[in-house]
Amino acid sequence: MAHTYAHKLPLEERLATLQEQNLQLARELAELRNQEALKTQFLSNISHDLRTPLTAVITHAEILRDGILGPINERQRDSLSGIISGSRQLLDMVGEILTYARGAANQLTLSRSEFTIDAVVEQVCALSEPLIAKKGQMLSVEIEAGLPSLHADREQITHVLANLLSNAIEFTPPGARVWISAANGPLTERGPTILIEVGDTGIGIAPEHHDLIFREFAQVDASASRSHHGTGLGLAIARKFVDLHGGHIWVESALGQGSRFYFTLPAGVPA
Repeated sequence: MAHTYAHKLPLEERLATLQEQNLQLARELAELRNQEALKTQFLSNISHDLRTPLTAVITHAEILRDGILGPINERQRDSLSGIISGSRQLLDMVGEILTYARGAANQLTLSRSEFTIDAVVEQVCALSEPLIAKKGQMLSVEIEAGLPSLHADREQITHVLANLLSNAIEFTPPGARVWISAANGPLTERGPTILIEVGDTGIGIAPEHHDLIFREFAQVDASASRSHHGTGLGLAIARKFVDLHGGHIWVESALGQGSRFYFTLPAGVPA
């Protein structure tokens, strides 16, 4: 019996050690989850708190620019326009962080309505006209006739399309071409789909970076001297919105050959 007990004791010690290690790993995992939750809550809080003063800056600058408080000269008007433009850019970035935080906390929901993709394309193109004109680019739109209506969250779909078009404009040189097209997509198990494409003749993206650009906070050029700035959340949020609708988003691109971003959306009434 003593011989048997001598062999059992090390085994029991090993089991106890493994149990302690499992408990330690469980504690560390719980701590990591708590830290992630705190980070998400912090991003949400700080983003929400930043929106109010930024909105106030924009409002007061617009009041001054429009001469409501008295006449201003052209140089002052140009300076105020710069303040407004920069503040709006900051406000958009804060909005992206807030949306990301909500997505990380699984707080994103769909508010579905019926609309056509034509209406969303028209809205996004109208908003982008000033920047396209400033860069001297040509925007072409091609919508296949007879596309079915979408039963989706219009705000989210507008956000996706606006983000893709904004990127196309930003990463395409002056005088070049960008485009949007929409057509019937592939038939899936869930039914018909609509395929939307946003393309450009810009700098392109190396194949090894195709997955990277859809990750949170990712930047293909992460250096401090990069010419294009942002939160690195735009495409991650776009993918989140498309996924929520049961669609798919991807890119086809190569360096120096422009980019084509595609996403699909289920057409018709969701099951």
